[in-house]
Amino acid sequence: MDIRKLLPSVIEIARLAGQAILDIYQDPALFDVEKKGDDSPLTRADKKANQIICDGLEALDIRFPIVSEENKAIPYTERKSFLHSWLVDPLDGTKEFIKRNGEFTVNIALIYQQSPVMGVVYAPVLDEMYYAVKGAGAWMETNEKKVPLNAPTFSMTDTGLRVVCSRSHLNDETQHFVNQLNQPELVPKGSSLKFLILARGNAHIYPRLAPTMEWDTGAAQMILEEAGGKVVEYSTQQSLRYNKEDLLNPHFVAYAHQT
Repeated sequence: MDIRKLLPSVIEIARLAGQAILDIYQDPALFDVEKKGDDSPLTRADKKANQIICDGLEALDIRFPIVSEENKAIPYTERKSFLHSWLVDPLDGTKEFIKRNGEFTVNIALIYQQSPVMGVVYAPVLDEMYYAVKGAGAWMETNEKKVPLNAPTFSMTDTGLRVVCSRSHLNDETQHFVNQLNQPELVPKGSSLKFLILARGNAHIYPRLAPTMEWDTGAAQMILEEAGGKVVEYSTQQSLRYNKEDLLNPHFVAYAHQT
């Protein structure tokens, strides 16, 4: 099965979801915020984008199960038998959406045996589409221009490394990591754009020593890896895995092309 044939359709699905998000983002009358069970925010845009993505993926010629932040949880007893599955965050960076800073994304990944093999990330406000299929490189399209993504080469001993950090989270453990570097420069960024700034060559390291879920990282991990970078568990240095019994990610660090 050549999953590359699915890529154009998945890109279009992400774009349609992004447009629906923008329609709500630009209309104050539609700008409402609820609280989920874990007290995290949920907007009309999250729900609308999720519906568009799930409908689109279910209409593809090849259908796989869908694991989404906004869908009812699928028990691990069922999930553990999945060979392929879609992993969806319809609106990554809901807090950035609410703050209206434009740094939010639509994330769709295809997982095969606990690893991403396709990743599509769309930033609606920026109109930037990022995508990768395993073994086929990573790309960005904007204004109908398509450019390859290449993560920069660096060494951990370099001076002035650019370290991506969250706009919402910089805890003590992350600060300790940063303090070990040689005159680092912090680069605040929201959502999965934190991975993509590495893939584009504009930063070197993204330590995430705080909670995230699998749908926050799967698509962007694939893109960064195909750009020459990596995403590894902080404690084991093994590549981040997916479709685990617990969908909570361990602490991890994303790197550009490390020498």
